[in-house]
Amino acid sequence: MQTLLGMNLFAVRCGPLLLTVFTILSKVHSDRNVYPSSGVLFVHVLEREYYKGEFPPYPKPGELSNDPITFNTNLMGFPDRPGWLRYIQRTPYSDGVLYGSPTFESVGKPTIIEITAYNKRTFETARHNLVINIMSGEDFPLPFQAEFFIKNMNVEEMLASEILGDFLGAVKNVWQPDRLNAINITSALDRGGRVPLPINDMKEGVYVMVGADVPFSSCLREVENPQNQLRCSQEMEPVISCDKKFRAQFHIDWCKISLVDKTKQILITQEVVRGEGILPDAGEYKPPLETLKSRDFYTDFLITLAVPSAVALVLFAILAYIMCFRREGMEKRNMQTPDIQLVHHSSIQKSTKELRDMSKNREIAWPLSTLPVFHPVTGEIVPPLHTDTYDNTNMPLMQTQQTLSHQTQIPQQQIAGQWYT
Repeated sequence: MQTLLGMNLFAVRCGPLLLTVFTILSKVHSDRNVYPSSGVLFVHVLEREYYKGEFPPYPKPGELSNDPITFNTNLMGFPDRPGWLRYIQRTPYSDGVLYGSPTFESVGKPTIIEITAYNKRTFETARHNLVINIMSGEDFPLPFQAEFFIKNMNVEEMLASEILGDFLGAVKNVWQPDRLNAINITSALDRGGRVPLPINDMKEGVYVMVGADVPFSSCLREVENPQNQLRCSQEMEPVISCDKKFRAQFHIDWCKISLVDKTKQILITQEVVRGEGILPDAGEYKPPLETLKSRDFYTDFLITLAVPSAVALVLFAILAYIMCFRREGMEKRNMQTPDIQLVHHSSIQKSTKELRDMSKNREIAWPLSTLPVFHPVTGEIVPPLHTDTYDNTNMPLMQTQQTLSHQTQIPQQQIAGQWYT
């Protein structure tokens, strides 16, 4: 940032003649160095205004450029960031934030983060390097640590310096330490929380861990008394005397507060008792030598491939002999069949053929049931119902008396003794 400010001042003093030089120099990406301490919250804001100078301006002069810009961050030579470093950006029109708590294992090792900015309007990219030089924080230990869960905040809101400063000020009024620092901030979603519904301005929630150099105050210890523990088990809000100091801006879930006293943590080492399931100590492992005896797998290959092939070939030959050379034929079959059975079979075939030929020819004689009959009353001969050329395929199975116009109704006797025709 000092280099950029110096170039701006130099451009102003020298006039517009060096304005182009300033634009060219702004394309040279110098590394930015930061020096956080281990065990203390580290926050670095990726400002969109800083990266807008890397991309061409709007085609129309005078318009304010508000390009959508997103960021991609990764450890140099690796596809992702270190485990302790997180990144968040809600929308392409908001700044990105790198945050986390550096570990003691990374002290003295420069961590180079590659930051790639994507302009979604022009599809151009710009890359910068952020060098994180982690300093040792053991000179100012914070053995007493308390983690708060704030329900009405998102992580990017809590990372703002004003909001975080107000929260640390409220904690300092309650705790009264000589030295107080924020150790880490974690979103509730990273702890397995659920995404809130987009109603009533609901927040995700955030865990904030702070550390101090003095023991916990009596107000923070009130969460551990039996009455408040019982209320928490019943999903009721505990009674905390100092909650009013946070309530104006921060809604704290006191049932989820965690108090850690590292001065009482004693490293306990358990001796391994050997028994079932634990192999005896065989000394140092000795890998096999590089000069191993070579093994020929040609014989195994032949046995594995040749034997099944030979068995399959024999079975194929037997099946081919049975199917091709063991056919009896029709003559041998007829010689072994009795004559009466052959005659019976031949008659059935002839009858079947005759019926099939008759079904194909519709111009055949009518059955006897359709020949002329005598009238039941007069005795006259009645002609057949249909002529020889009548199509009987659509003839109904039963015909009513209305369709038979030539039939005479037979008189029926009524109960009253009267006759009707």
